[in-house]
Amino acid sequence: MNNGAIITKADGSTEPFSERKLLQSLLRAGASKDIQSRIVMQVESELKNGMTTEEIYRHAYELLNREGTHPAAARYSIKRAVLELGPSGFPFEQFVAEVLKAHGWKTKTDVSMTGRCAPHEVDVLATKGSVRAGIEVKFHNHAGLRTDVKDALYVHARFEDLKVSPYKESKVTEGWLVTNTRFTRTAIRYGQCAGLSMLGWDYPRGRGLLELIEEAGVHPLTCLTTLTQAEKQRFLDKKVVLCKEIRSAQSLHDHGIAPSKIGTVLAEAAQVCVLPDESDLHRLSVDTGVRGLHHVG
Repeated sequence: MNNGAIITKADGSTEPFSERKLLQSLLRAGASKDIQSRIVMQVESELKNGMTTEEIYRHAYELLNREGTHPAAARYSIKRAVLELGPSGFPFEQFVAEVLKAHGWKTKTDVSMTGRCAPHEVDVLATKGSVRAGIEVKFHNHAGLRTDVKDALYVHARFEDLKVSPYKESKVTEGWLVTNTRFTRTAIRYGQCAGLSMLGWDYPRGRGLLELIEEAGVHPLTCLTTLTQAEKQRFLDKKVVLCKEIRSAQSLHDHGIAPSKIGTVLAEAAQVCVLPDESDLHRLSVDTGVRGLHHVG
């Protein structure tokens, strides 16, 4: 079933509604096949030309919640949850460091380094084997905002300076630009030409930030549906950014969570980090032409 509706993406462009994309997002969230089918049928029956992807996925999220599958609903809302790591962007820097750690990197955040020509504040310094990557993190509060070529130019210049630093502790072997949304085409062309590594929400294809999060199960704490926004912020203020860090009743108590809801929050946090069955993910990847997931580096 597909009513052929034309939908509006976050960047303002339009495209035909894709049942496969909706199914893929529900599968990655861990929804059962029966729930997937019911939600897709419900969403498609209500589609209208001009609806936004945000409206469609918000409605699917609400339907997941109505099904009583809080962990699936929490995982489904990863993109929204990452956007909620703002507004300062500092929690997102910490989150990026945690994602890289889960993929075998050693990381430090907010590092002062000195290049040949100028001092630099590096958001994340990541090392793995012989690679020492300086990472600039570009956070956006809105999914429709893109990271442009001016950011790529600025970041490339900074890390070229650090590559030739006279100080060993300030040297990097490569520079990265990481964003929680997307890059413009011009930024991507520049990065490919200049040798700047770039990681966005869905770039590189099949190896983007979303895939890295899901592969390692490092879901942001803001995914949790059982915590209020104010409660989430208390954790973020203490640099707790992953739902899997919610491990004990004492930790929740120390952050002001009411005793009556501690058990519910712990249960959701434990279930959110459970990954969908890999055979199902592989089947859907083949069906939709999506490349397999890869580790960073």
